[in-house]
Amino acid sequence: MQVGDQVVYPMHGAGEITGIEECEIMGTVKQYFILQLPIGGIRIMIPTDNTEGIGLRQISPPETIEQVAEVLQQPGEKPVGSWNKRFHINLNRLKSGDILEVAAVIRNLILQDRRKRISGGEKRLLDLARQIFLSELSYALAGSVEQAEEWLMEQIDKKDN
Repeated sequence: MQVGDQVVYPMHGAGEITGIEECEIMGTVKQYFILQLPIGGIRIMIPTDNTEGIGLRQISPPETIEQVAEVLQQPGEKPVGSWNKRFHINLNRLKSGDILEVAAVIRNLILQDRRKRISGGEKRLLDLARQIFLSELSYALAGSVEQAEEWLMEQIDKKDN
């Protein structure tokens, strides 16, 4: 990975590597990628020697976005257990960093919320999943976050038609 690459950092979303800096932390000097996220203007430092360990990856290619559309158009999975159990299952899916898993979490929570209001914890998880998903989708589709949001809702609503 290098400066200018667009990448996804699981649990944070997609951004662009804008630089590499050396930093001394607890007596150890390391190089860090500077990742600038478009949503919220967040700047994250990621050790250059641990990108694989934390799941940093390139933006999904167009053929994966077609698979994402298929996931979003599938019927939602039947809710299992208490909201707390579902929350932890969905959180682990987000931590995977896999855009297809993130899409499934969003689809399930949106559809569940339409049927019966989801809990506050699940609503916050849905907001986080959307932020992660939309930041990557906006890069993958070379558009804005608003265009990505519109595309997302079109895909979910297609399954109802």
